Amino acid sequence: MSTRRAALGMLGGLGGLGLVPWLCSAATRPADSPPSALLVAAWEGAGGFAIGVLSPQAQGALDTLGIVQSIAVPTRAHGVLALPDETLLAVARRPGDWLLRWSPQGGKPVQWQWADPGRAFNGHVIASPDGQRLYTTETDLETGAGLVGVRDARSLAKIEEWPTFGIDSHELIWDEADPAHPALLVANGGVPTRPETGRAKLDMDQMDSSLVRLDAGTGALLGQWRLADKRLSLRHLAWQGASDAKHPPLLGIALQAEHEAAAQKNQAPVLALFNGSALKPFEAATSLAGYGGAICALKDGWAVGCPRVHGLALFNTDGSWRELVALPHACAVAAGDKGCWAGGQNDALWINGSSGAARLPHKMMPGDVRLDNHWACLPPSPRRA
Repeated sequence: MSTRRAALGMLGGLGGLGLVPWLCSAATRPADSPPSALLVAAWEGAGGFAIGVLSPQAQGALDTLGIVQSIAVPTRAHGVLALPDETLLAVARRPGDWLLRWSPQGGKPVQWQWADPGRAFNGHVIASPDGQRLYTTETDLETGAGLVGVRDARSLAKIEEWPTFGIDSHELIWDEADPAHPALLVANGGVPTRPETGRAKLDMDQMDSSLVRLDAGTGALLGQWRLADKRLSLRHLAWQGASDAKHPPLLGIALQAEHEAAAQKNQAPVLALFNGSALKPFEAATSLAGYGGAICALKDGWAVGCPRVHGLALFNTDGSWRELVALPHACAVAAGDKGCWAGGQNDALWINGSSGAARLPHKMMPGDVRLDNHWACLPPSPRRA
């Protein structure tokens, strides 16, 4: 057993106060305040890396996000996922070696799953609609090929794996454009790396980023799309659902530029849209340093966390530019009821989906917590009411 795995005996303890509802009740909450919510997040604090549950709270005149339950993890986490059974999944930052399933409510054992020999996790996981399967993006460490690992949701063990027909597979999402034919969409980031050098980017002239559609039953390739600019890496994905038959759903994709010229990188787009048949990038009216973090859909547009310019980039539904909202180290975004939560290094912002958005800043408590790249809103639960 490795030293890291043995150390998990010291990492399994829970911290916090137990899950609690937002302290500002509906009767006293201002009309433009965010709806009651709990957020699952990853962060780094004084005690190391952790994932857990955050609760928006009103403490006098100061709105805060307080930690109400947490668990330590051995290395930095990346993607997090809240499941209907009130367990949480988290995946190690790429190239990662662990997948965690945890129940903040208690009553279920903590489950750790280690990457198979010759494989590394790439930071993201989703569940099948029936909850029986999990899908993780991974890398074959010998060849560099991107993979989707198909896993049993109870045991976390891998059942089979499919190629993603690219390298650096990153986020994956269910294809909402054709529910009658279940399929996965996977973003191949396209950045070449090697096992011996970890995250170091090598041979960038061989970069090949793409979006692929895979049959959800067999893994067969159903389509593959690329942007004209080969140095734009497709990373994170979010759907904006259809409002009627004339407006099919759009997939928003956060981009990260890998150009060698600084000027070209600084002006590179951070948003692309996929309409089911074509990819198109959209430029901003200001420099976003070519780096889009997480993305979520608003009622009438898109929000992309842009940590290198310390702001939340807002776009209209058609991809046209709206504005940059200040938020130090903004990256994590999560769609919630009637709006979006955006997280920075140790600050957060709730923003509703309209162009005249109400914006309410929140401070992390304790203040030494540094929020990581991703978080998600927990769905309402009768047990938490």
